Amino acid sequence: MKFPTTIFVLGFAASLGAAAPATSPCYWPDKQGPTLDGLVPEADGPRLPLQWDESAHKGIAWKTPIEGEGHSTPVIGGDLIWFTAATEDGTKMYVYAINRQDGAIVHHKLLFENQAPEPLANPVNNYAAPSPVLEEDAVYIHFGTYGTARLDPRTSEVVWQRRDIKVRHFRGPGSSPILFDNLLILTFDGIDQQFTLAVDKRTGKDVWKTPRSTDYHDLDKDGKPSRDGDLRKAYGTPSPINVRGSTQIISVGSRAAFGYDARTGKEIWTVVHPGFNAAVRSLVNGDMAYINTGYPNAHLLALKIEPDTRGDITSKILWDRKKFNADLAGALLVNGFIYEATGAAICACVDTATGADVWKERIFTGTGKIMASPIATRERLYFFNETGEAAVIAAKPQFEVLARNHLDSGMTSSPAEADGALYLRTKTHLYKIVKQ
Repeated sequence: MKFPTTIFVLGFAASLGAAAPATSPCYWPDKQGPTLDGLVPEADGPRLPLQWDESAHKGIAWKTPIEGEGHSTPVIGGDLIWFTAATEDGTKMYVYAINRQDGAIVHHKLLFENQAPEPLANPVNNYAAPSPVLEEDAVYIHFGTYGTARLDPRTSEVVWQRRDIKVRHFRGPGSSPILFDNLLILTFDGIDQQFTLAVDKRTGKDVWKTPRSTDYHDLDKDGKPSRDGDLRKAYGTPSPINVRGSTQIISVGSRAAFGYDARTGKEIWTVVHPGFNAAVRSLVNGDMAYINTGYPNAHLLALKIEPDTRGDITSKILWDRKKFNADLAGALLVNGFIYEATGAAICACVDTATGADVWKERIFTGTGKIMASPIATRERLYFFNETGEAAVIAAKPQFEVLARNHLDSGMTSSPAEADGALYLRTKTHLYKIVKQ
């Protein structure tokens, strides 16, 4: 038995006499799903596959070859799976839309061209690291300073675009956009400028802009940032938190994390931390926030965010887990426990009440790092590494490996889910994985 390998482009379905692919509902509208925390909708949990194997043709509905590089995670609306890619040198930047039913390429659009993109200065990142975000009538594409656009998901036509937001990423862009009400909120933590910007999602025009107020403590004897500002950069994506009916966004940068009013951008509170390169999204549970400070040597902090939380709240940290926290992959909060994994595949179950480890185990023994964020049901945790391995772990305070799986190519992009199927973007293909 062979699974389908899709290599063709559909173009406009109407020209083929077929119905256009549906663009709703939004199954996986954000890089970490409909609830922004990696949790699969409860109704889909029992339908997710537990085991798959490419060599045995098990569980793979289809695989589609893709071009270019990218860490961006697929988002899914209706029949369409959207993600971005770029050439290795960053001179060309693309958006893909693939039909989730059969793996056919519906759109492969060259969106931006760059004459002289800034070199990445590291072997980890690429020029298509930020993930899209999706609504039923819009897909928002972001490549950091290289460009942001709203597309019509029915046609992939550009509704508006911005190419005038200039920062020096130095090691490439990484922060993904989020949506709030009529705003598209963008995070820029470059080496020369650090700010959060909200634009009107309908027009792309600026609504508010809030510079970081951080004291980086990095000035040299001439009063200039050391290492050209390298210790000021970060890759974080904000998390919204509801504070008695008012929405704040938790935005983690180098050396400090902030709470901003989502509607106005006003800085409400800050917590000082020792990290930089912040990339892991904060977790929220009611009025509790769990903040990863960024690698190397990331800390995991617990904070209670209340209506009167104001100013510098560093002294109000409830607990601080100082070692073996996630580097790049997001964490999960399931059944009252935080589950996270370091790049070296050391996975921990952490008690949210105290920050104490319930268990800590290595889940992969090979050399592949964990960069992709895991996803979870109430019973299972799905972890992936960059050499094609996947481990399914029981979501409980006793460590148990439920299954181990393998694909020919590894993942740096995070998984997505729709209608009980997994969609996995590897370095070479997009896969649909189903229960058999």
